[in-house]
Amino acid sequence: MTAPAALGVRDAAAQIRRGTLDPVELVEACLERIRALDGRLAAWVHVDAEGARAAARERATEARGGRFRGPLHGVPLGVKDIFDVAGLPTTAGAAAFAHTRPAADAASIALLRGAGAVVLGKTHTTQFAYRDPAPTRNPWNTAHTPGGSSSGSAVAVAAGMVPLALGSQTVGSVLRPAAYCGVVGYKATHGLVPAAGVVPLAWSLDHVGLFARSVADVVQALGVLLGHPLEPVEARAPRLALAPELLERATPEVAAHVRACAEAFARAGARVEQVRLPASFAGVHAAGQVVLEAEAAAYHAPAFARHAADYGPEVRKLVETGLTVSAAAYIHANRARLAFREEVMPLLVAHDALLSPSAPAPAPAGLASTGDAWHCAPWSFAGVPAISLPSGLTTSRLPLAVQLVQAAGASARLLGVAGWCEGVLGPGATPVP
Repeated sequence: MTAPAALGVRDAAAQIRRGTLDPVELVEACLERIRALDGRLAAWVHVDAEGARAAARERATEARGGRFRGPLHGVPLGVKDIFDVAGLPTTAGAAAFAHTRPAADAASIALLRGAGAVVLGKTHTTQFAYRDPAPTRNPWNTAHTPGGSSSGSAVAVAAGMVPLALGSQTVGSVLRPAAYCGVVGYKATHGLVPAAGVVPLAWSLDHVGLFARSVADVVQALGVLLGHPLEPVEARAPRLALAPELLERATPEVAAHVRACAEAFARAGARVEQVRLPASFAGVHAAGQVVLEAEAAAYHAPAFARHAADYGPEVRKLVETGLTVSAAAYIHANRARLAFREEVMPLLVAHDALLSPSAPAPAPAGLASTGDAWHCAPWSFAGVPAISLPSGLTTSRLPLAVQLVQAAGASARLLGVAGWCEGVLGPGATPVP
């Protein structure tokens, strides 16, 4: 029988509904896992053990009475520390000047709690969800980065501390740490999941995202965030696109791995077609960075004027650069970003998914950087749904991953093909405790 802390979202919720698993037992198993591992991994900035136990007891009483709040009844949840959770501190990975203790939940937290989820606590984030690393370490090898900015959420799920965690992605902050840590990471179409109550980095680019252990677990949680059950479109012999320019930026090892995955998908019945991205792809990274700089500066300007010395070097440079961006430069960059979105959409619609690396290399050694978000950035800038799937291990036992991308508004289609690809790839490995 699977240990409670090793259960995914769907299985845990099903066992609670059947009465074969008590929510209190599940929360205690997760807390024990945190106690055993977090001193080494530093995934959590604040564990609300007593609050989680109280909520679990309430969920257990409701379950015994046949009353279930929703599809996440009794399922523990980790929350990136830029999301407001009523009564818990929001630190955004920053110094004390930025800390708050909100009285209300972020919109996404309210939805998940309304469906029965139990908040275990807040997970570490890079400062203001940008590039200055958090203290979190990769559970596969603690000398390697876990990625960022949703570092703690990825590690908490990968290390079996919690079956589900919330993150955010402005450039690559969900899919990249998911890839580096060997879990499933997903972000929906921009704006589809409410971001109210989340500390912004760039409003036009910020996405709420999910970390889980399977595509089915993402589907169950995403349905709650969308406000209705999600039915993935069944994928039979899916049509996959493969763009050479996305492989050229990867290491030879990762490029070869993605090609091998494409060949495995083809043997299983998929049609893999080579495509070229539109000409506007050449400028989308630079355009998106200008939008990010300008919008980050707009949000941070009042606090930055008083507390610049308390900002980390990367986010300080971001804000300083953004404060120099003219209105004309911002508008031109946004137009270039949206032109790419418009021009790439027919290619995405014509295929069940675009296949690429999630990151150009496995998790880099060292903790001074959170890695390279180049492969995730275009799809954040275009605001389209994307998912990272664990797809293997390097010879040194670091996770490898593939990214699947679909057109805006096509989450059901993307998750259908992601489930099909997951079936071909097999279940992801888990790190040694």
